[in-house]
Amino acid sequence: MTKNEVVTARIADISETGEGIGHVTGGPDDGFTVFVKDTVPGDLAEVKIIKPKKNYAYARLVRVVTPSPDRVEAACPIARQCGGCQLQEMSFQAQLAMKTEKVRRCLERIGHFEDAEALMESIIAPEHPWRYRNKSLIPIAVGKDGKPVAGFFAGRTHSVIPCTDCLLGPGENKQILETILHWMEKNRVSAYDEEKNTGLVRNVLIRKGFATGEIMVCLVINGKRIPAAQALISGLECINGMTGIALCVNTKRTNVVMTDDVRTLWGQSYITDILRSEKYKTSVMYRISPNSFYQVNHDQAERLYEKVLDYAKLTGNETVMDLYCGTGTISLFLARHAKEVVGVEIVEQAVKDARANAERNSIGNASFYTGKAEEVVPRLYAEKHLHSDVVVVDPPRKGCDEKLLKTILGMKPERVVYVSCNPATLARDLRILADGPFTLEKVTPCEQFSQTTHIESVTLLTRK
Repeated sequence: MTKNEVVTARIADISETGEGIGHVTGGPDDGFTVFVKDTVPGDLAEVKIIKPKKNYAYARLVRVVTPSPDRVEAACPIARQCGGCQLQEMSFQAQLAMKTEKVRRCLERIGHFEDAEALMESIIAPEHPWRYRNKSLIPIAVGKDGKPVAGFFAGRTHSVIPCTDCLLGPGENKQILETILHWMEKNRVSAYDEEKNTGLVRNVLIRKGFATGEIMVCLVINGKRIPAAQALISGLECINGMTGIALCVNTKRTNVVMTDDVRTLWGQSYITDILRSEKYKTSVMYRISPNSFYQVNHDQAERLYEKVLDYAKLTGNETVMDLYCGTGTISLFLARHAKEVVGVEIVEQAVKDARANAERNSIGNASFYTGKAEEVVPRLYAEKHLHSDVVVVDPPRKGCDEKLLKTILGMKPERVVYVSCNPATLARDLRILADGPFTLEKVTPCEQFSQTTHIESVTLLTRK
């Protein structure tokens, strides 16, 4: 296989990063694996080799010879250029089926659970697969004409594709971004140049409470202050729902966007949002700061947490540990139905928010600890002999620390509810728990990130 060679490939699958995984059809390279962006499983496509390797190659789509029955027209005009949505050209039902299959395969291939399909419940699908993101982080850059632009990075690059109306974000984002760009241009406020580490405005963070309608805007700046601040405030404060405007100071040459140096420019330093479950007659209000973790899909978070309650089977007499608890979103849902909830989280500000959220909701049976779960939990277990009837974990993509899993094995709770955003590390950790005193009972995928390759899931393990 050589560079610039044009071949025909049948696309069979989608990679973690959204490229179609296909195999060359016919010729001396028949069956050779190629990764092709902008293709859908089922496509027969003509592709051009751009990066050949020994056992596979990356290729660019030339044309679709025979489209997959699951292929649809992308709703967004920059879907192919933008690196954000990988699956807009796949029908939504096909997306759901693919993600369900992804979880099942990880359980079988990585977790070595022989009959994974029998364990799986139907995927929790959203009513609306668009306009669901309550958090948007938009880079600001210098456009080709020298004017500031807002948009999204092209795939595998830091080149910004201009776009003020992402179809995954709320409709207010467009007015907010256009207001900021107009203010920048009128007041000669410079956009950040990543290569030169010059310019002032780096990013715009927008957070919206879907239940409350509250909106917060935070400008990430390469400096200590902004010029014409009152003009910016005047432009933004009249937008319906605007609750607070803030600045985040980040003067380092880094890919890390947000820092702890956040200063309120106008209004509140946070927004609030409400998660509800009609089934469990539960309602919790959350305070969300710029750096706070909060599920990006409000409606699906409600369904996700309801499934956590289904699996936890609380009667009001249990002690529950919620590990990697963030701002206490799951903890406080659980606290309404448990005797006691103990949350552990490494981010200090998130723990402060969790405590404030507990107080705001008059929840007195939830306590929170700051630190690594793999360090705090063994200490609580050893020093305070803290026993947990139910353990809930919601770790980052890398999964649970091995030391933490060993502690859970030693504690032997009645049930473990594992919330995961990465089927591969989920399957790995489930195998460790299932080799111990637990039986894997149920796995439910939950579609939190429509139009992307990511999938959330909730898993129940019970003590043998």
